[in-house]
Amino acid sequence: MLLTVVSAGLLLITLDNSILYAALPTLVEDLGASSSESLWIINAYPVVMAGLLLGSGTLGDRVGHRRMFLIGLAVFGTASLAAAFSSNPEALIAARAFLAVGAATMMPATLALIRVTFDDERERNIAIAVWGSLALVGSGLGPIVSGILLSHFWWGSVFLINVPVVIAAIIATLVLAPANDADPSKHWDLNSSLLALVALVGLVIAVKETAKTSPAPLVMAAAVLAAAVGGWAFARRQRRMPYPLLDFAIFRNPAFLAGVLAAGLSMFAIAGIQLVTTQRFQLVEGFTPLRAGLLVAAVALGALPTAMIGGGILHKVGLLPIVAGGLVLAAAGAAAVLASFDTSMGLLVTGLLLTGAGLGAAMSVASSAIIGNVPARRAGMASSVEELSYEFGSLIAVAFLGSLLTAVYSATIDLPAGVPDRARDSLDAALALGRDNPSLITAASDAFDNAYFVVMVVVTAVMAVGALATGLLLRRHGPGSALTTAAHAADAPAHH
Repeated sequence: MLLTVVSAGLLLITLDNSILYAALPTLVEDLGASSSESLWIINAYPVVMAGLLLGSGTLGDRVGHRRMFLIGLAVFGTASLAAAFSSNPEALIAARAFLAVGAATMMPATLALIRVTFDDERERNIAIAVWGSLALVGSGLGPIVSGILLSHFWWGSVFLINVPVVIAAIIATLVLAPANDADPSKHWDLNSSLLALVALVGLVIAVKETAKTSPAPLVMAAAVLAAAVGGWAFARRQRRMPYPLLDFAIFRNPAFLAGVLAAGLSMFAIAGIQLVTTQRFQLVEGFTPLRAGLLVAAVALGALPTAMIGGGILHKVGLLPIVAGGLVLAAAGAAAVLASFDTSMGLLVTGLLLTGAGLGAAMSVASSAIIGNVPARRAGMASSVEELSYEFGSLIAVAFLGSLLTAVYSATIDLPAGVPDRARDSLDAALALGRDNPSLITAASDAFDNAYFVVMVVVTAVMAVGALATGLLLRRHGPGSALTTAAHAADAPAHH
């Protein structure tokens, strides 16, 4: 019953991460958002969540994970109402940031409750596999749910649908969840969370500027400075604190580190593919939001069986073949998507299914590698790191790949004579200007296809490099050793 309760909360969080991918073209048109505002409408959610996750996980160790879960649900429901009725891009960006506060509050509690409840290693692996599968379900359902709602209602319905689920989850938590596990002796540091948030926001802005054809030097310098200073101050503070939000010693465990990499890279691929594919097939191929959502759902469909199988066979085969092998399969699937470019819909769907199958396997055991290689007393910290890796992967995908998509489009479009230069800003702008100009539509579509191809090349390369890196980290972790080394490194005190 506990698994059902926490899975409902996780489903909400992951659904909201991907629900805007298919809704973005409609939302941008209705609110009049610029290309930069549209990326921040998506990015505000993972940026704020990633910045707060470390602090909220440790706070959960102090005040109790059940209490944090309930508070997060309440904040998430309130923010969903605010997002649904936003009247301009700025209000929606603010509401998305508020949504992230609720998500960051409850997300570490979902995995921490599993960690402290399931003592048997095999049961815990299966429970985490179910948890990871539902994360994939939420990611896959987002574009589909969005497409269905947009077929009948206005764009605000993609947020309004959260409210009844939140109410049901609150009631179920009060009835079914175990007693609150507060430990007032644990310490929590708000300043560390704020420093992490500053570093992440600076990093995202720097990444976005790097991908622009003409980056603003002052903005780039300020972003790099914020990322560097915030990151340095955060790391310095953690080393000096007796109870840090993040004990860097846990990364000495190769299995833990491989799990973090696998989780982050998997979400990078999923978020990147969903973002660019839903936009291309709506804006270039004329798909409806629902049809585009069903197309990218092939990734989640491919991931579900391997996610469940991975958790079930982990104790027999170990981490290496599932994590590194899964990323190899994901790279092969992304390569198949490239090979299908503008030629075969069947090969495209096959490539998406293969990519999902590889990512599903890697993600299911990545969670086990992370949460199973720390002692129970650090469940909150490990849960935060695990979820931070997911959010960071999604965040970088949207920030870098979204900006790269726009940059390649702007650099390669061959504008017909007499067309205003603002058609270079985005495909949406070109389509709005080219209603009676077929040559502009053709030029803009070709440029967007160029950008899509470049993004998929990057995704393929990142998956291949990730397979190599995790393979090297896990080369000494055979069957039976993957989760039994809740390592001395993880249990060692941090260096001060």
